[in-house]
Amino acid sequence: MEFADEARELLLVAPADFVRERTTRQRAVRKDDRALATRLGGLRKPAPAAWVVDLLAHEGALDEAVELGPAIRQAQADADPDEIRRLRRQRSDVVAALAQAGADLASDAGHPLTSAVLDQVRATIEAAMADGHAGAAVRSGLLVRPLESAGFDDVDLDGALADPDAVPDAWSGTDAEPIPITSARRSRKGSRASRPEPEPEPEPELQPEPQSEPEPEPEAEPQAEPGPRTDPAAERRAAREAEATARAESRDADAALDAAEQELEAAEDRRAELERQLAEAVVEVERAERARDEAADASDRARDLLRAAQHHRRDVGR
Repeated sequence: MEFADEARELLLVAPADFVRERTTRQRAVRKDDRALATRLGGLRKPAPAAWVVDLLAHEGALDEAVELGPAIRQAQADADPDEIRRLRRQRSDVVAALAQAGADLASDAGHPLTSAVLDQVRATIEAAMADGHAGAAVRSGLLVRPLESAGFDDVDLDGALADPDAVPDAWSGTDAEPIPITSARRSRKGSRASRPEPEPEPEPELQPEPQSEPEPEPEAEPQAEPGPRTDPAAERRAAREAEATARAESRDADAALDAAEQELEAAEDRRAELERQLAEAVVEVERAERARDEAADASDRARDLLRAAQHHRRDVGR
């Protein structure tokens, strides 16, 4: 099997059982395909919300939601308020139904969802409607973290997929072109950034007033220092940078957790092996003790026979 196929199967495993199942699968393929085993070992454990979305993708339940996205975006581009309202109601119904379906799948798997995870599932589905590339990503069944749509910006897909190279295969049926995920962002940001700023209107010229005797000016009260002017664009950039930093820290923490879980799994395997060896050693010791006891009994019997033979010889010689 290809890595993407293996990853899709593993990502259907509940996050609590993921590391153990990944290790089992990695060992199973190592003999025949070490490169695949290495890639499987590096597969990230999915966030709970991403796991639920992958379950929905596996069921083919996300198609309606993703295919609704282009219609919503077209209605917004046409500025058709009636169509926008109708499609938004439809979007709300679809998101609610899918979130409930995801909650049911998670419960059936023995892992009920918290309200926070359910909110992330809804946000991911809404992001799939808002951005064609995000729609392709959620339909791929390779999602490892939830998505979020931020206004008019393209959905950030960095680190969202187990195998970005496999995603173009899942892009049929959307209005997104089959291009790599790494190139699927900032396609609209450039056009916004390239728009020229409107020129300020010239201020009307002031007509000179007739000269008059100047009146004494009242004493000016001290003015408070104006606060620093805020730059909304800079604030948005700072917020995006903070989000990117938090996401990177989250990925690092996930990677550290995966590594710790792998080490724990390996330590448990070593302990199980040592316990097996100890059990075998105990059996061997017990067998040796029985053999010693039997040998001691045989030795005692042989000595008794020797003493009897010696007595008999002495009696015969008299």
